Amino acid sequence: MGSGGLELPPGDEGHEGNSTDVPPGAVSLARPMEISSIGPELDWNADAWSEVRTRAQRAGRAYIWLNLVEQRLRAVVAAVLRPIYEPVHGDDWVVAAAGPAGQEWVQRAVAVREVSRRKGYLLDPADDNVLSFLTLPQLRELMVQHWPCFEPYVDERRDVELALDELEVTRNVVSRNRALSEAVLAQAERASARLLEVLGAGSDVPSARRLPVDAVESLVGDRYADVVGVHPDRVRLLRQFPAEDLFGGARRLDAIGIGLNLLVQNFSGRRLVRLAESGCRVRLVFLNPASSAVKRRERELGIKRGELSRAIEMNILHMRRVRSKLRDPGAFEIQVFDETPRFTAYLVDGDGSDGIAVVQTYLRGTRGMEAPVLVLRGGQRLLKPDEPGEGGLFGTYREEFELAWADSRPVS
Repeated sequence: MGSGGLELPPGDEGHEGNSTDVPPGAVSLARPMEISSIGPELDWNADAWSEVRTRAQRAGRAYIWLNLVEQRLRAVVAAVLRPIYEPVHGDDWVVAAAGPAGQEWVQRAVAVREVSRRKGYLLDPADDNVLSFLTLPQLRELMVQHWPCFEPYVDERRDVELALDELEVTRNVVSRNRALSEAVLAQAERASARLLEVLGAGSDVPSARRLPVDAVESLVGDRYADVVGVHPDRVRLLRQFPAEDLFGGARRLDAIGIGLNLLVQNFSGRRLVRLAESGCRVRLVFLNPASSAVKRRERELGIKRGELSRAIEMNILHMRRVRSKLRDPGAFEIQVFDETPRFTAYLVDGDGSDGIAVVQTYLRGTRGMEAPVLVLRGGQRLLKPDEPGEGGLFGTYREEFELAWADSRPVS
């Protein structure tokens, strides 16, 4: 009998007095399981890891949107309600604004704030206030309770509440680390973008009207220069970014490549005529269908001799017909070059701050339709104010286009 009053029976067979019967007053200790018996059950195979990464990626994207919405809603609530309550209630203006209906959750926020103060969790003095400890539903409750105060600034209360209802589903899933489906994530991103727009937090990037700024791009885009989209091939690019969205409403369009199929075959000649008549300046550079570079490219792709050159000729003829219908043909220029083609690029509004570009490199044995596509955002997208214009690819391709344009020959 030990000092604790518990008798431990021997655990190995062969010891004297060992028995399966437990004496009265003794505690039986279960033998530990063999490690090998639980090892396979703890292993994650490749499929399990892939699923976990997918969940984490979706939850991360959703969290970024939720974070942006919550910060914006907190700023709006403070801007509207603080001038009303702070002159009378001072630092307790949030408690006063919550009123009797919100007494429970606002006091909980006050308590959490005090605990955070004592434990040193408040790293930013700007967060040392009760408003920073309110959740998204509680911020919404403040807004709904005082809607007459917000009505002059927000047009539709129903739009705000519907968007917040959609986000609440996502918030619950993310906060509990449950699986977030692709459909719910897409719904949350749309609702967040709509809500930020309603709350007056539109993008300050000029090209956002053509290529919306993604929340992830806003926060970590500086890691990838000015690349804002990567697509495995041109089919997936057009599925997410149709030619009408890319070229429609452009004031300047510069393109260089072998046949420029993305423009010629996906944007109708009639639309090109209207675009040019509306003031868009167009400069197109095709590979000379009679050059030796076309023959080398045909051998690379393993296609019949003359097949690629005929396709280029058809595209050039189509663009010449478009040009012939314009009142000012000089605004629609077509040229050809004889050098080995290295890339195809479409620069939309490349001379201003709202430019975007679609770029593909030519790969051996891979048609342009199947090559990876980069989408670039031009202009002064200053993610790091102390490094203006550094690390961008847009300017590189624009410079390459100008060099090729200077060395190419006009098509009559």
